[in-house]
Amino acid sequence: MTYVKQFFLFLLDIIKSRRIIFELTKKDFQSRYLGSYLGILWAFVQPTVTILIFWFVFQVGFKSTPVDNFPFILWLMAGIIPWFFFSDAISSSTSSIIDNSYLVKKVVFRVSVLPIIKILSALFIYLFFIAFLFIMFLVYGHMPSLYNLQVIYYLFATIVLVLGLSWITSSLVIFLRDIGQVVGMLLQFGFWLTPIFWSFKMIPEQYHFIFKLNPVYYIVEGYRNSFIYHTWFWEYYNLTAYFWIETLALFVIGALLFRRLRPHFADVI
Repeated sequence: MTYVKQFFLFLLDIIKSRRIIFELTKKDFQSRYLGSYLGILWAFVQPTVTILIFWFVFQVGFKSTPVDNFPFILWLMAGIIPWFFFSDAISSSTSSIIDNSYLVKKVVFRVSVLPIIKILSALFIYLFFIAFLFIMFLVYGHMPSLYNLQVIYYLFATIVLVLGLSWITSSLVIFLRDIGQVVGMLLQFGFWLTPIFWSFKMIPEQYHFIFKLNPVYYIVEGYRNSFIYHTWFWEYYNLTAYFWIETLALFVIGALLFRRLRPHFADVI
């Protein structure tokens, strides 16, 4: 069987499982906070407190100046909210198969949907913060514009990127448990190497290409282009083309790797 056929059969199996994906996503989201007094509210309280702490430290403590004539808190939120979604989705989807090992031995269950369930569960929280971002811009007097619609495009781009990476990490972590620690460490490095707290203009131009190798850079800057700089994604056609080449390569590799390793999961877990 050719790799192309394997890839499309893999995607077809996932599409057939769309109903169970949505049902398990709802259960997963609810179960993450089951038993606590605030319940699901914790999903929104924790990231909100994180944003407020960052705002207090940098805006009040360090008295950060506006970036490109925009309040620092708006500039920060436009970059940190997509990172929250990316980080949460990658972290939870990496351990999705190990956390549901009892399902692996069920022949009829499509294990490939487990990372998708974790990603969609993280998506619920992300949508809340996108609404919160719109409200914050309104509070500061910035009305919505057509450029904001690009959020849909960048959300789709993030999901494709995360899904490809999650198939790779969730399948490898079964055989190499250290992968989970490596992913956590890379996310910490990625957070500070991505221009979330600092402006890309601080980096000398000759080093720009190194940071642009990070696909999350494209997404973070895309959100700022949508809310702050009012620039369409196709205006950066070279960067857009590079992002999709890299992302689709990871997506295909992840799907094929997961399909190849799937028969051995039950023997290892």
